[in-house]
Amino acid sequence: MEPFIRTDQYHYIKSQAMHMVHSHSSANDKGVLRVVTDLAMEKVTGYGDWTEEQKIHLTPLTGIKDRGDAELFLNALKSYVIPFDEVSEAGLKKLFPKAKKLKLPDMEIDRKETTYLGWIDKNSGKMFIVAPYKGKRKGLQGTFSSLHKKGICTICNGHEEVGLFVTEIKGKEQGTFIKRGNYICSSSEACNRNLKSLQQLEDFVELMS
Repeated sequence: MEPFIRTDQYHYIKSQAMHMVHSHSSANDKGVLRVVTDLAMEKVTGYGDWTEEQKIHLTPLTGIKDRGDAELFLNALKSYVIPFDEVSEAGLKKLFPKAKKLKLPDMEIDRKETTYLGWIDKNSGKMFIVAPYKGKRKGLQGTFSSLHKKGICTICNGHEEVGLFVTEIKGKEQGTFIKRGNYICSSSEACNRNLKSLQQLEDFVELMS
């Protein structure tokens, strides 16, 4: 079967799998565990427009009792995750036409764990983000100032070390510019692991651009 699970959906399913593990380790009542299982399955099947054939690959979630079960389930499910498409030099130039000598970021990443790319260019010191937006790719360019402390990330809502990402966009009047800023994870890898909703990312992209 062709991959059918987005990365953010996979991370959401993973969160439900770990919730199952926690529930079995903290509760013994069969009735309670049955409700937890049914609710987790309902959430997962309702999180995507799955076909009946695709749902078959999600049903092993109901058999999870410990971390070993969860790892077996998630490892098997990962083969159906849609990987992040690689970015080319030509693709970068189209997304950031005014960014001179912009280099590709390190692509030695798990593309099945990646929803968006975020990196700081060594030449310019600026931060660049390549993210899916309404079926296409959108590029954001701005400055990033780390706070060196934990906070809530605007993109993933996770509690991680964050910094202020600021973009500058053209105002309504000619020659004017508007700055927009939000706190996001200092590590895009951590942010991607926490991201369980593509809509949150698209809302962020729209807000910042």
